[in-house]
Amino acid sequence: MQRREFLKSASLGLAALALPSCMATAGRTGSVATGARTQVAAPLLKGQRVFTCAHSFHTFVYRMLAEAAQNAGIQGHECVGLSRIGGSRVGQHWDVAEEKNEAKAALRAGMVDVLTLSPIWMPDDGIEKFARLGVEHNPDIRITVQEFWLPNDTYAPRYPLETRKQVDHNVTDLVALQQAQTRYDHDVDECARGINQRLGKTVLFTVPVGQAAVTLRAKIVAGQAPGLKKQWDLFRDCWGHPQVPLQLLSAYCHFAVIYRRSPVGLPVSSDFAKANKPEWGAALNRLLQELAWDAVVHHPMSGVTAGS
Repeated sequence: MQRREFLKSASLGLAALALPSCMATAGRTGSVATGARTQVAAPLLKGQRVFTCAHSFHTFVYRMLAEAAQNAGIQGHECVGLSRIGGSRVGQHWDVAEEKNEAKAALRAGMVDVLTLSPIWMPDDGIEKFARLGVEHNPDIRITVQEFWLPNDTYAPRYPLETRKQVDHNVTDLVALQQAQTRYDHDVDECARGINQRLGKTVLFTVPVGQAAVTLRAKIVAGQAPGLKKQWDLFRDCWGHPQVPLQLLSAYCHFAVIYRRSPVGLPVSSDFAKANKPEWGAALNRLLQELAWDAVVHHPMSGVTAGS
């Protein structure tokens, strides 16, 4: 689908996905959970001012999200700033010296509509600290919390990080991986819910990148992922640093949560062309978009639902 076609379908507020993993029809509307009530939220047409605090499993989203917004015809998306610390907890971004802390400065200036965060393990007190500061200076701020794919293909929430563990991603038991991912997502969701309750409003939303990644890996094993032959095609190392397809899947998940609209139909990412891999083309791009949207609309803390 070309950009003009995507914009036409977006303006109608309709999208239809037929995915083996579900029987739902995915629309371009969202919902925001507030206590026991659900408020229908329309897709956002106005560009958002985005600041990102990231480790290496998230930093690329900052740039890719901007390209996705541009390709969707969204005017005014602004990259406010990027705090990048390798292997970081959110609290480490909070603890950056005041005179160098661009995240805090942007929040205090009311320059941020969306703050994207990427914790590793729970608990992470930096999430609530940023949430309280953000709400103080912009009551309408939204904060996304990435639920990433599990490093080393296992849920082992401890420090120091086991970055040198030897793992063969091709032989990972995907049933066990799904169970581990579910436990991790639950822990992050519970953290976000607790903060929202203490704030008295819905500020935090979680982005189910890890769930989308597990589904993609199952597609690879089943031979249903064009351009990807083995699970290792998603990773650069045992720890799980992502190759471009996994990076793009994460970016599409964030696009769906932040703009409450489907990425399906967006043009092929420029990162595919830069990768110089002809097998990474329109078919794979479409699959990543579909998996991202499917994961987001079925995730209870994304703020997005499949239909109006």
